[in-house]
Amino acid sequence: MGKVTGFLEYDRVENKAISPKTRVKNFKEFIIPYPTKVLNEQASRCMDCGIPYCHNSCPVNNIIPEWNELVYDEDWENALKILHSTNNFPEFTGRICPAPCEASCTLNIEDNPVAIKGIERSIIDKGYEMGWVVPQINKNKTGKKIAVVGSGPAGLASAQQLARAGHTVIVFEKNDRVGGLLRYGIPHFKMEKHYIDKRIIQMQKEGVEFKCNSHIGENIEAKEILKEFDAIVLACGSEEPRDLSIPGRQLDGIHFAMDFLTLQNKECEGDKIQDKEKISAKDKHVVVIGGGDTGSDCIGTSNRQGAKSVTQLEILDKPPEKENKLLTWPNWPLKLRTSSSHEEGVSRNWSVSTKLFEGHKNKVSSLRLKKVEWEKNENGQLELKDLKGSDSEIDIKADLVLLAMGFLHPKKDKLIEKLGLNLDERGNVKANDFDYKTNQKKIFVSGDMRRGQSLVVWAIREGRQVAHSVDKFLMGKTNLPY
Repeated sequence: MGKVTGFLEYDRVENKAISPKTRVKNFKEFIIPYPTKVLNEQASRCMDCGIPYCHNSCPVNNIIPEWNELVYDEDWENALKILHSTNNFPEFTGRICPAPCEASCTLNIEDNPVAIKGIERSIIDKGYEMGWVVPQINKNKTGKKIAVVGSGPAGLASAQQLARAGHTVIVFEKNDRVGGLLRYGIPHFKMEKHYIDKRIIQMQKEGVEFKCNSHIGENIEAKEILKEFDAIVLACGSEEPRDLSIPGRQLDGIHFAMDFLTLQNKECEGDKIQDKEKISAKDKHVVVIGGGDTGSDCIGTSNRQGAKSVTQLEILDKPPEKENKLLTWPNWPLKLRTSSSHEEGVSRNWSVSTKLFEGHKNKVSSLRLKKVEWEKNENGQLELKDLKGSDSEIDIKADLVLLAMGFLHPKKDKLIEKLGLNLDERGNVKANDFDYKTNQKKIFVSGDMRRGQSLVVWAIREGRQVAHSVDKFLMGKTNLPY
């Protein structure tokens, strides 16, 4: 709780942003931080609601009312301590989390929740500004050695927690830079990468060693890490993209979204991309197939590259613009969401299925779409049906097609095979969400590699929890939070 009457005195204020016409000229972040007075007012809106549902809807269980009150009191340093007690990387979540906590805020019943995400971002940015984000070094070493495979949010969270418990931790990353999805999948305009770099420096001072260009099962034998380490944490993500196997798929100009985003992120990092490797939207009619966050990232990136037009296709029906709060609250509702990338320019299409890629001189030139509808069968399950009639088919121009339909499961590479790991029915590495143990005694798994495609904040949660489990496995007990 901030101020007892704050929610009655002040309305919710969104973070201001650089205008779409200006911000698409570069790949820099464009959200403008709250002025101190406005931030104080927004924190004061956190009411004495009795049961803070925001706790449970946040995957890392952020202690939100407490740090809101401290922000209202301008006790920034203690606000940061409470925020860090549940979340290793609030600078990530404060930028890219969809904020399920705000959906469950009591004030959201009136469609006016506390600006939790903006306040979280302000706390950590203030912490960096004041020099409060410092290494937490444990000088009491356990003598135990742990390998963390993958340096995305799950891998980074587990590595940091285990280093702080006194273990020797080495993080293996197959790419040339640390960060995984955070580095290569999230566009710079949503999160600039110097935030990752700052955390890497902190973790190195805490004792974490990073080894890039180290692909376990490829250029490093899996048997070697089994011999060398007392425990292994796998955090390799869910990287197998969902494909669209329809006629014309082999045409040039059709790419997976992550290939497109990765190349742009590398270019933003200063890498020189060969012309033959480049995937550019400049002066092209771009079609993005998939209506989720990755699709939205493709839209923002395409506009910044100078696309002639951008069209987004979604096979599902258009969601309602406003949910029935009395039925959905405090759960995450299905409703129409307009991202910052949508504001920058896009044509959105719902209830359409792509049936055919057409091309000219082996390059994609158009797509044939079919209008569809979802109907319940006799068992009450939704089924997809093509609409009939001459007006049910649509042809649209396309010089570049980006497949952003989600991810199926981890890559079925030599790592999983050589470690002898069991998979679940969805193709993820099998382990529960209690101790994160695989079928191999000293191998643990967390994040998207275990749970499937999910949010960064869920990866951080699982990274923290698997660290708890590994520490207990090695030492018989643990003081790490769960």
